[in-house]
Amino acid sequence: MESWTVQDAKARFSELLDACLARGAQLVTRRGTEAAVLVPVDEWRRLTAAARPSLKSLLLSEGARSDMLTPERGRVRRRKLSLAR
Repeated sequence: MESWTVQDAKARFSELLDACLARGAQLVTRRGTEAAVLVPVDEWRRLTAAARPSLKSLLLSEGARSDMLTPERGRVRRRKLSLAR
């Protein structure tokens, strides 16, 4: 992955974009620290699709139990009704 300073990325954005499309992801650094990565849109879509679990896997996972959706008894505070108007 090629590295660009933020100043170079701003000044030569068209070149940065062309490099991204031709050679893949491009790293942008700010003050020597990695700040961002420019990736082609097809790769971005592939990465986000792979990171997102399917509905089926969510429903079949251990964490998908309805008892976790209800608070423990006695933990919920109730509002006192005011009768004065």
